[in-house]
Amino acid sequence: MEQQTTAQIAMPRIGDKAPAFKAVTTQGDIDFPKQYEGSWVILFSHPADFTPVCTSEFITFAVMEKQFEEANCKLVGLSVDGLYSHIAWLRSIEEKIEYRGHKNVEVKFPLIEDISMNVAKLYGMIQPGEHTTQAVRAVFFIDPKGIVRTILYYPLSLGRNFDEIYRALIALQAADEFGIATPADWRPGDDVIVSPAASCSSAKNRMDGEEDMECQEWYFCSRKLPKEEVLAKVLKK
Repeated sequence: MEQQTTAQIAMPRIGDKAPAFKAVTTQGDIDFPKQYEGSWVILFSHPADFTPVCTSEFITFAVMEKQFEEANCKLVGLSVDGLYSHIAWLRSIEEKIEYRGHKNVEVKFPLIEDISMNVAKLYGMIQPGEHTTQAVRAVFFIDPKGIVRTILYYPLSLGRNFDEIYRALIALQAADEFGIATPADWRPGDDVIVSPAASCSSAKNRMDGEEDMECQEWYFCSRKLPKEEVLAKVLKK
């Protein structure tokens, strides 16, 4: 029997309550996720301050922060660096770095100090097979009730896809608002899946006989969901 050499990594699972913690951040102390009740939260980790991939990601998150806020979503970052390192790095980004035409970018969302790695370990962000003292690029989507809804993990060398992070957030909210599921590559305005579709007739009954229901097979029923309707519910516009 082959001996297991990698320690098991504890981490929250989809559907779990987000593990609670208190921490110091660049925006003051936080009580997570308690103080974020009523809002979606994206909690994300990065390997280290003063590194190029992380810098590109923080600029992107900062530029998109208003877009996330319009979708009732707060951003919270984390690395195992100290508070003064965080502050110096974010100041350097604002004063010296330009990325994809964005410069003088101020990062206003909180960045957690986690020298002890307590929070990183609580969320399974330390992956020994990747690195023993740096967090991987984890992304946790936490809903207004404090439930983990989606988890994305990237290795140290791979920068995140921010279009996908935002798309996933909107899709999760649309699924909650309309009681539907979203197919591959879904974006607002695309057809949605009526799920679970035990039969075409039962699917149609659940949607009150919607005329725009289309069932290609008993297990694959979809319907129209206008982009404007999605945005009115999700972005409250």
